[in-house]
Amino acid sequence: MRARRILVTGAGGYLGSQLIERLAALQGEARPGAIVAHDIRPAPQPLPGVAYEVADIRAPEIAALIARHRIDTVVHLACIVTPGKHSKREFEYDVDVNGTRNLLQACVQHGVQRVIVSSSGAAYGYHADNAAWLTEDMPVRGNQAFAYAHHKRLVEEMLADYRMQHPALQQVVLRIGTILGPTVHNQITDMFEKARPLAIAGSDSPFVFIWDQDVVAILLRAIDQGPPGVYNVAGDGALTIREIAARMGKRCRVLPAWLLQSALAVLKPLGLTQYGPEQLDFLRYRPVLLNTRLKTVFGYTPQLSSAQVFDLYWTARQREHQQLA
Repeated sequence: MRARRILVTGAGGYLGSQLIERLAALQGEARPGAIVAHDIRPAPQPLPGVAYEVADIRAPEIAALIARHRIDTVVHLACIVTPGKHSKREFEYDVDVNGTRNLLQACVQHGVQRVIVSSSGAAYGYHADNAAWLTEDMPVRGNQAFAYAHHKRLVEEMLADYRMQHPALQQVVLRIGTILGPTVHNQITDMFEKARPLAIAGSDSPFVFIWDQDVVAILLRAIDQGPPGVYNVAGDGALTIREIAARMGKRCRVLPAWLLQSALAVLKPLGLTQYGPEQLDFLRYRPVLLNTRLKTVFGYTPQLSSAQVFDLYWTARQREHQQLA
């Protein structure tokens, strides 16, 4: 790795903290010229050799800190993946879309050479007519009803405009599948914790998984060696919800789509579920990412397949359950 001067936004998050640790551990010629960790909150355990900056991604201070640290490479991980219970969509849009716009403007203003953006397979959207395997040349159609997917679509459209208008700013855009590792806990893994995972009649609900350590390795490669471009980030293969249930020794609870939609409409306002009726398609039309371009163009082959990383995750969860018993 050349002596790049790196800013990581969202550095206090699950991926960001792991990336900062890996960058800080580099030695000799491999060590970056600067490592700047940005987040909205102070770091609980600062690492030596890392400069920590507390700032809102939407604030003018972002441009100032890029200039002050003479940043040439930005890893943009800051976004709202799981909104808080009382979060408003306007706020999520402001952070995800306007925050990214603010960052890109600062990058162009101060001559940043490369930006790596953590997008998502959600940018393709959850649609009944999605291809069985999605490739990077297919359109991003993130559903307007589902804020996270819609915002990822808007960010990707913005990035496409920047590629046209500001070609000097190299982009590596990573459309990441469902991240799993031994300690991952989110709204997707919550589905797997149920005694009987939910399945929708007539839908396979396929999942593609990617090991968290593969994602960190891909980010490291994107900083220096990986060629610019848009890449699906997923392990080989996919698992249907029924195959996932079988690997856990469980049976699915199968409901017709109309019944589930009606139930979610009642339960969400009562705070009894994190899913609303607008997320029905999120459950049944999951985007399945083909990783051929990641392997052949970007030059990285994930170490674990979707099935292997799910088994790693579930083994860790079983061990955790046994320790708590």
